[in-house]
Amino acid sequence: MKKDLKKRIIEKIKTVFDPELPVNIYDLGLIYEVNVGEKGMVELIMTLTTPNCPVAESLPMEVQMKVMEVEGVEDVDLKVVFDPPWTKDRMSEEAQFALDMY
Repeated sequence: MKKDLKKRIIEKIKTVFDPELPVNIYDLGLIYEVNVGEKGMVELIMTLTTPNCPVAESLPMEVQMKVMEVEGVEDVDLKVVFDPPWTKDRMSEEAQFALDMY
C-alpha cells in the first residue's frame, strides 16, 4: 500500500514544472526523497536549482499542495535543502534529452 501511495505521489509531483524549464521537477532531480510513513504522513526532501531561485517560495508550496491532493495523504512534511547541491547529473535521461543536455 505504501509503495502504491508513493507511486501516486511521484506521479502528482511530475505535474509540477519549473517555470523556466519545460521539464517537471521530479525528472529535473529536484526531489531527493519521498518517504511514506504511517497514517498517510509523507516526508519530502527537495532542493532548488539555486538558492536564489525566483520560485524559491512558491515552488515548495505548490509541491506540498499537489501532494496533499493525493488520496491517502494526510499530511506533508516538506524540507528544502541545498546540501547536496543540485547538479544536472541528477536529471533523468528524459529531462537531459528535453533540454539538449545529453
